[in-house]
Amino acid sequence: MVSEFSPSQTLRGDPPEVTRRDFVYIATGASLAIGGLLASWPLVAQMEPSSDVLAAGGPINVDVSSISPGQQILVMWRARPVFIVHRTGPILSKLRSPDLLALLRDPASNEFQQPQYAKNWCRSIRPEFLVLVGVCTHLGCIPTFEPTIGAVSQSWPGGYLCHCHGSKYDLAGRVFRGVPAPYNLPVPPYHFEGESTVVIGENPKGEAYSLSAIEQI
Repeated sequence: MVSEFSPSQTLRGDPPEVTRRDFVYIATGASLAIGGLLASWPLVAQMEPSSDVLAAGGPINVDVSSISPGQQILVMWRARPVFIVHRTGPILSKLRSPDLLALLRDPASNEFQQPQYAKNWCRSIRPEFLVLVGVCTHLGCIPTFEPTIGAVSQSWPGGYLCHCHGSKYDLAGRVFRGVPAPYNLPVPPYHFEGESTVVIGENPKGEAYSLSAIEQI
């Protein structure tokens, strides 16, 4: 014999019914979550190129207009992290300081770790924007961005620290003396399109440079 079961009844062990108030809370929370996701999508889309672009290793475009002075962003190119830093006036002045240059293994960037168009005192096309492959030249770890003077030690001038084995670099990616890493951080091929777009993975016109030709990555 089959007995009728009223929707208003609950069986022992069943979860309690969802009340109207619960439903309103759930619906409101879901709407906020979806709204937040949609609002953040342009930034995510900008920072994460499509899978086919990454697989092909093609160039990627990065809008640097929203990077605040002193700030770093990280993007991925050819499955490698690329650091882009908006350097300030004091940072640029420090890069030429004799006290800092005396601490560096290759202050003039004589080792082939960058294209010719970035073989200069700032290791970049535009002094205010640094573009580096963020892979330590010792064992391939990812160094951390430590721009504040004195953040790592009293004598710390600002730069990058690889916590794995203690390798250090300045804010041009130049390696310090007496650390395990033998070379400066690599500079990828790149150029600017207009005032605010960096194209990573593509040289300026007339230049031929490949990251596969450098000393070490």
